[in-house]
Amino acid sequence: MIIAQQKPIKDIAAMIADCKKVLLVGCAGCVTVCLSGGEKETEVLASSLRIMRRLQGNPLETVTYTATRQCDPEYIEALENLVKDVDAVVSLACGVGVQYIAERFHDKWVVPAQNTMFVGGSTAHGVWEERCGLCGDCILHRTGGICPIIRCSKSILNGPCGGSQYGKCEISKDVDCAWQLIYDRMKVLGKLDKLLEIQPPKDWSKSRDGGPRKAIREDVMIG
Repeated sequence: MIIAQQKPIKDIAAMIADCKKVLLVGCAGCVTVCLSGGEKETEVLASSLRIMRRLQGNPLETVTYTATRQCDPEYIEALENLVKDVDAVVSLACGVGVQYIAERFHDKWVVPAQNTMFVGGSTAHGVWEERCGLCGDCILHRTGGICPIIRCSKSILNGPCGGSQYGKCEISKDVDCAWQLIYDRMKVLGKLDKLLEIQPPKDWSKSRDGGPRKAIREDVMIG
């Protein structure tokens, strides 16, 4: 799940300071689950912006819509009639959604209401943690299902650094040492011998360092 956090309202307001009417578009995908950009949050933000502008003596008209997903072109088409008479579009999706709307309606000012943070999951109600670094070459089968790329603060591939103390990372006592977690898991699994295998340097060309990535499934392509 992509985790995002809504920008401070003053920052969002500044991006549409010259606008008289805006469309706020929520997303029913990841940002709904992490409680930052779903239908409820979209309506609350619209109301807050109207109140702020009214107090400033510069009224703002808002239109709201929540797309099933903003990362899929077919759901962006539903905005066709809504964008016609607005000065700007405020997207409450992740950065992918913002770009998809901007590409589809290239003559409209499209701004982000969120800061896209990371890919992760829920550990408690209202708490999400990063769990995947999107490296493009998963090695979880070598580390007991614990990702050293993102859960180790230094992305070390061959055991812990010298800063690990009592199972905690040197950057904070609140951060578990990923390699301590890996060791404990592999011990339970009876596979500690696997940790003796030296891992080669990471091929980062499969990650973002190789440029923008694309995934193609020819078996489901149309046309």
